[in-house]
Amino acid sequence: ESRAANASNKEINIQWYIPSLAKPSNDTETKVLLLYAYNTKPVKISNVKIFSSMSVFSGHLWIPLARVISLREELSNLKQQVEKLMQSFESLSAASKPTSFLEQSETLEIMPSKKSKMNVAKVHLDEKTEEMAKRCLSEVKALLSVVPALSLPLTEIPFDVTLQSIASLEDMFDPANGCIITEESLFNWIISLLH
Repeated sequence: ESRAANASNKEINIQWYIPSLAKPSNDTETKVLLLYAYNTKPVKISNVKIFSSMSVFSGHLWIPLARVISLREELSNLKQQVEKLMQSFESLSAASKPTSFLEQSETLEIMPSKKSKMNVAKVHLDEKTEEMAKRCLSEVKALLSVVPALSLPLTEIPFDVTLQSIASLEDMFDPANGCIITEESLFNWIISLLH
């Protein structure tokens, strides 16, 4: 069974199409097509011809390419800032614990399981990073909102900021690739914008 036919949990799948000739006729700026599909309940498709579900949705949005590229750069910078915050937090917490030489050498190598836990741990943002996040997420909201003119800048961050959630957003706005988002609070926020 193919990956496309099964979704064991809620997920949103993002793909980009960069047309060479096909673009909205009344626009002069280059636009790209964001294609999305998501399910709100687990899905298993055995026959595409007879499939119908009340929990699967899809759609598309034309988005200016320049804004996508600019946002991806901002999200990349935000991800670096979040990584720095996590590293400084890790070094502070390691410095506060007395350890033997043997334990210190063990902590230099981060175990894969510990690293993956760090990726999904909520990050406490400093003021500068929080403002940076609000700017990025306000632009995400503006690009994905059905009525962009009504999209006001965010005053608070609408989901738990983790390294994984920021990395997922960065991947989402990479026109050269697609991505799948499953983190619940990020998934719920994106879906609320696409409605």
